Amino acid sequence: MRHRQEGMTFIGLLFVLALAGLIVYAGIRLTPVYLNYMKIARSMDSVATEFKGGNVDDAGIRRSLERHWIVEDIDRVDYNDIEIQKDDGGISLHVAYDDKVPYMGNISLEVSFDKTVKIQ
Repeated sequence: MRHRQEGMTFIGLLFVLALAGLIVYAGIRLTPVYLNYMKIARSMDSVATEFKGGNVDDAGIRRSLERHWIVEDIDRVDYNDIEIQKDDGGISLHVAYDDKVPYMGNISLEVSFDKTVKIQ
């Protein structure tokens, strides 16, 4: 009488580990990209807090963004790339950019970021 085998074969285990390895490697490659985005978002939020309820001018916002960019050591996006838009509700800071990192060989991972912060 044959007993029925249960479980995964060694080759099946290798495929699962290879797939998990590719996903972990992608996460490792994308971590600096997301950390950079978090620095940008934190800097924009800080600038919005600094100018909240006060007299706001574009030059003052640019100077504050420049200081935050230097302190946070932000790369890939320049503080001059932040769009300052005036509307009825106040001023908003907007940045939209794509970041691309190499993955393996000629395969790259591309991530799009879009952040808007309102100064009231």
